[in-house]
Amino acid sequence: MAKNFTLKHVIIPSGLILSFVLGAFVWPKIESSPITVAVVAEAQKIIGIEFTPAQRDSMLNSLKGQASQYQELRKLNMPNSVVPALNFNPTPIGFTPQDKTNGFKLSKIDPVKMPANRDELAFYTIHQLSELIRTKQITSVELTQFFIDRLKKYNPKLLFVVNLTQEHALKQAAQADAEIKAGKYRGVLHGIPFGVKDLLSSADSKTTFGAAPYKEQELHIDATVVKRLEDAGGILIAKLTLGELAMGDNWFGGITKNPWDITRGSSGSSAGPASSVSAGCLPFAIGSETLGSIVSPSTECGDTGLRPSFGRVSKYGAMALSWSMDKLGPITRSVEDAAIVFNAIQGTDPNDLSTLTAPFNYDGNVKSLKGWKIGYLKSAFSSRYANAANDSLTLVKLKELGAELIPIEVPDLPSGAIALALDAEAGAAFQELVLNHKDDMLARQGKNAWPNIFRAAQFIPAVEYINANRARTMLIQQWYEKLKGLDLYVAPSFSANLRLTNLTGNPCVVLPNGVNRRGLPASITFMGQLFGEGKTLEAAKIYQEATDFHKKHPTLVF
Repeated sequence: MAKNFTLKHVIIPSGLILSFVLGAFVWPKIESSPITVAVVAEAQKIIGIEFTPAQRDSMLNSLKGQASQYQELRKLNMPNSVVPALNFNPTPIGFTPQDKTNGFKLSKIDPVKMPANRDELAFYTIHQLSELIRTKQITSVELTQFFIDRLKKYNPKLLFVVNLTQEHALKQAAQADAEIKAGKYRGVLHGIPFGVKDLLSSADSKTTFGAAPYKEQELHIDATVVKRLEDAGGILIAKLTLGELAMGDNWFGGITKNPWDITRGSSGSSAGPASSVSAGCLPFAIGSETLGSIVSPSTECGDTGLRPSFGRVSKYGAMALSWSMDKLGPITRSVEDAAIVFNAIQGTDPNDLSTLTAPFNYDGNVKSLKGWKIGYLKSAFSSRYANAANDSLTLVKLKELGAELIPIEVPDLPSGAIALALDAEAGAAFQELVLNHKDDMLARQGKNAWPNIFRAAQFIPAVEYINANRARTMLIQQWYEKLKGLDLYVAPSFSANLRLTNLTGNPCVVLPNGVNRRGLPASITFMGQLFGEGKTLEAAKIYQEATDFHKKHPTLVF
């Protein structure tokens, strides 16, 4: 049996006794290893650095020792929920939050009455539905059953539900009704049904990540986002689809469809949230974004989505794809609905040390953009792209609403190269699939699908991952300097801005701004200063209410 030796409070297995010389250490000689000078000569081609034969030979003991360390770490079988001891902080040097105080004021709306045709409730906003509940024109149980029935009716064609939480939902709805009857009204979300992307855990249901290897997974905890929504009185009625492991719209049950055209996928990876809200089967749902997974399906399905600043919303109880890029946010019918949900879920969490403190101040009664300085990405808007006509009309509308438009450009840094951080983190988060060959169980096996990304990520040197994040620090600082003095800016939904701001952590509101040549929804993005959700939501709401694109809904005739 191997003995342990203690050296300056470090316990070292006898097979890896280190000799410390001038502050460094020397690996013990490891005989039986496939790592040879010839192997190193081939491996150096992957990293693009050339070493001499003598240098390659001198590295062998270190490389063999590191390989042994990899094996020791892999034996830990760490679950996806274990976070690295490195927390990403998107705050640049000199940063001060745009909002100085907390505040939340809903807009004033006209009295809401029950429609003669109850099917019209499917496309009511959260604010409208809450007024019906508050004034006791409908009960939470009735509203919950209404949306459960719609989910059941349209799921066979749209494939947006992984699991219904019907029993749990009806029990919660009955409790909400009892509280409201007793005068204990919790607020605008009390009694309102919702769904979550099935990478968020709930104690009473499976959490599948949309992927076959996790179909039977039960985590037995409520994600912080789920708990906060239920604490606000919300009723969880469905776990919704995501493209497997948060890519696309293809999951183990099929392809989630776009309600506007069921020959098309919903896009993803927040596929189920976007499709179900668009189809009027849920008032709102929680999605996630790492590199476009709220923006893309919200665009495809004609929804309004909010991707909050990194660190605004707790990720505790959520699948990790990229610890430094994952963000959770609502997909809704309107900007104000997004503000309502965000207000309930944002804030620090002791279970997620990446959450950050910043004020959130939103006033839904602001009606004018007069005096606002709104940037726009001049080169992006000047280029030829699919939604250019609609986007140019959005700029015209913003001017009409009183905004001063100021041209800006993105920093001249390689955001595509910096984004290798995502591949490295994803490869670590799901290394177990590669090691156990369960990556073969995933539905998509193309060259650009997760299995091959995870495999290739095992070859990303830690040095390059760290340097990508150093370059990311430069990107964050330069973008902060460029945005100084602006209230917010607007950008085409699928420009370079999408990747850049997922790296910097800036918030985004995506909302409809017309239709494309096929008559399907198109969108634009309102982009905020870091932690600037308040002004970004206010401006997006003012624009949205000056148009009617968000009031258009698909005709469900299948």
